[in-house]
Amino acid sequence: MPTRLKRPSFWRQLLVAAGLIAFQGYLGFNVVSGQFGIESQKAMQAEIEELKAQSGALQAEIDAYRHRVALFDPSRLDPDIVSERARALLSMAQPDDLLVMVDPSTGKPIASLSSPLAVDQLTGIIEDRID
Repeated sequence: MPTRLKRPSFWRQLLVAAGLIAFQGYLGFNVVSGQFGIESQKAMQAEIEELKAQSGALQAEIDAYRHRVALFDPSRLDPDIVSERARALLSMAQPDDLLVMVDPSTGKPIASLSSPLAVDQLTGIIEDRID
């Protein structure tokens, strides 16, 4: 009994080849312009540089805060600086301190406490702040 062989269809081979070529085209397109493709690498590198700059700025801010917190350590506090800051915040002075009165509007020192003009200026400034 003779056996007859069936030849594969030409269209089936052509369809498989076209499908594989289309799949390769899809992969090639994604290599060039996909989410992680060659073109996207430039944008990712720019974003990495921006994030590194932000990280550096935040690290500098963290270091500044750590330094300020370290200043609260009782073994490292300088009594002169503490008393100076406390007196400045409380608007107090010691009898041996030298004070220079400054006009807040101009930023210039007020002439002299002995002159009546300076006393009037100071009185006006103090009354303005109280109101």
